[in-house]
Amino acid sequence: MLVIPDLNFGWTGTVGEVVLGATRSDGGTRSRSYRIGGGATLPFMETGKAPSQPLIAFEVCDDPRYWSPIVNDFCGDLIHDPAAWAKMAETAYGADLVRLCLTSTKQREFSDISALGKTTEAVLAATTLPLIIEGSNEPKIDSDVFLKCGETGQGERLLLGTAEAGRYRSIAAAALAYNHAIIAQSPIDINLAKQLNILLKEIGVPRDHIVIDPYTGALGYGFEYSYSAMERIRFSALKGDTDLAMPMICAPSDSLTIKEVREAGPDTRDAMAVEWEFTTSLAATVAGAEIVCVRHPSSVKRLKTAFAGLAARTGGA
Repeated sequence: MLVIPDLNFGWTGTVGEVVLGATRSDGGTRSRSYRIGGGATLPFMETGKAPSQPLIAFEVCDDPRYWSPIVNDFCGDLIHDPAAWAKMAETAYGADLVRLCLTSTKQREFSDISALGKTTEAVLAATTLPLIIEGSNEPKIDSDVFLKCGETGQGERLLLGTAEAGRYRSIAAAALAYNHAIIAQSPIDINLAKQLNILLKEIGVPRDHIVIDPYTGALGYGFEYSYSAMERIRFSALKGDTDLAMPMICAPSDSLTIKEVREAGPDTRDAMAVEWEFTTSLAATVAGAEIVCVRHPSSVKRLKTAFAGLAARTGGA
């Protein structure tokens, strides 16, 4: 085993921890919970207090019209049943978490808030994995959407997304009311990421309930900017900036929409989709992401193998 010695970068800070998922002993129904963060160095690089091995969240949605046709074709009839799809993510794909994207809210004049609660309830019943919910795509219904989903998942320690600088109060209210964590997304800018974290803390969201999303493009289609922002965020945290000392999440789903994937032939498009999603996700974890979210089932196993191999080579977690 290759062990890289500790290097002294003058880092004195530690990334804060956020707990996701509640088991029965915690008052929830999940089979496991995760304490993400806590690292005092970069992943896959040094011995010492390295971050835990990155987690993989598999994304499902409640309206496949807004999903990648590559994933829809691969998953078949599952795409019409979010609960069954989420169960498959746990039992067959090997995901660590499920991310439920409420794409139905993309419809013009969407108003069926109760349906979102039923979908959330069904997914929670179908899988025992911790759940991430990507909520409203329409600011006018944010409050109703997040409150309904937060109430439905009360006691389960959900991760709710996404708070942005112009729309964070509704999601913060739901997280505070039902004790959930929040994804705070900023457009590839360390200063904006810090500002949003400060705003969330000023209205009462604890630091240990915030997960940073620096926004992620596909590798070669803007991810280089994301990578730079992620590194700067993580370096600042390790240097002691507590306003940036939160775990990070990345969702490289743009990888499935790029030209190389869209225009791939029927015999190669799945392999091409996985290649781009895998490579972008792996780069994100090297930059410090504790969670990566993927949509193609084949990406999960490949990432698991890569994470285990990197950890074994460097003596990390």
